[in-house]
Amino acid sequence: MSTTDANIEDLPMGCLPRHIAIIMDGNGRWAQARTLPRVAGHRAGVEAVRGVVRVCGELGVDVLTLFAFSSENWRRPQKEVGLLMELFMTALQGEIKKLHKSNVRFRLIGDRSAFKTKLQKLINDAEQLTEKNTGLTLIIAANYGGRWDITQATRQVAQRVERGELSADEITPEHIHAEISMHDLPEPDLFIRTGGEQRISNFLIWQLAYTELFFTRTLWPDFNREVLQEAINSFAQRQRRFGLTGEQVEKVKNA
Repeated sequence: MSTTDANIEDLPMGCLPRHIAIIMDGNGRWAQARTLPRVAGHRAGVEAVRGVVRVCGELGVDVLTLFAFSSENWRRPQKEVGLLMELFMTALQGEIKKLHKSNVRFRLIGDRSAFKTKLQKLINDAEQLTEKNTGLTLIIAANYGGRWDITQATRQVAQRVERGELSADEITPEHIHAEISMHDLPEPDLFIRTGGEQRISNFLIWQLAYTELFFTRTLWPDFNREVLQEAINSFAQRQRRFGLTGEQVEKVKNA
């Protein structure tokens, strides 16, 4: 059976991405197509999140990162932003015990200082409750931007220079990487964006340097196991070279 039409469970272990990152796009358009308010699309999107978390946990994916709210999303209509924050709190309150029971570790990346105190506490409590879990690590990117991430990492390195721990000439990519969000986790192997747009929109700029990209016209509320399988099958067909030649990759693989 070729990887083009293989079931996810039948793929060789090396073909399954350890870390999947997703931009969940299309909630608003999904709602508009049904003459529903945009928030209805966001609520439907939460159901899609439940589904992809469940499937990734079943498959043994190590990390799933979901872009829930970008630092640029604050520019949206104030009412929609408020509803999104309420939905985020409701989802956290309703789901975190279920995630904990399923051995899922929850983490949030992004500048949480802009969130209300109650939401910050919910996030902290969720992280503490699940921190020792050993199954899927679920990362929610909220008030996150790739440029913000690199800026805050650079600021941390600059402070080390100011303290005399490091000279400017000694700075390497590894120093920056050590301060980047998720530096302790494998970088994404597979990036998926739903909704038909083909850009990364300031998401995980540093971390996506060697990630395989997959774009689908499926709107996020309609994202399901079949679309995930299509993305993973596409990933499984690709040769990841990381700067090497194809011949070198095959030699290492067969060694």
